[in-house]
Amino acid sequence: MNTRLAVATHILTFLAFRQGRPASSEMIARSVNTNASLVRRMLSQLSRAGLTRSSKGSAGGAELARDPATITLLEVYSAVDDDRGMFGLHPSPNPLCPVGRNIAAALQPHLDRSESSMLRQLEGTTIAALAAIVTLNSATSSSPAGGH
Repeated sequence: MNTRLAVATHILTFLAFRQGRPASSEMIARSVNTNASLVRRMLSQLSRAGLTRSSKGSAGGAELARDPATITLLEVYSAVDDDRGMFGLHPSPNPLCPVGRNIAAALQPHLDRSESSMLRQLEGTTIAALAAIVTLNSATSSSPAGGH
């Protein structure tokens, strides 16, 4: 697994937290603590999936294309996951070894069940729910100046 889902979720939650006010890729990048070019690439993927939209100009920027209550983490995962699989098996174990020859058959059903469970969890969580947690937590903690 990699961090694409976490970064994309961060971006969408940031946009939900802004409640309809567009955000520049530079502003989002400060929140994610990454560079703006990575944010722009992620926004492009999220836009293709219909989750964000962007407008140009001094008042422009990225914003959610849908109500955050309708955007699930499963949709986010589908938008940014290039591998289409959470768990991979070693592609070429030694066929002369009894473990190498049989590990895929032994392990794959467990990985499949784990992936199914995780996908169900992602489907049941929305960007709005995460934004609500962020809002609640930010009200009880101090945050550094960041212009969110």
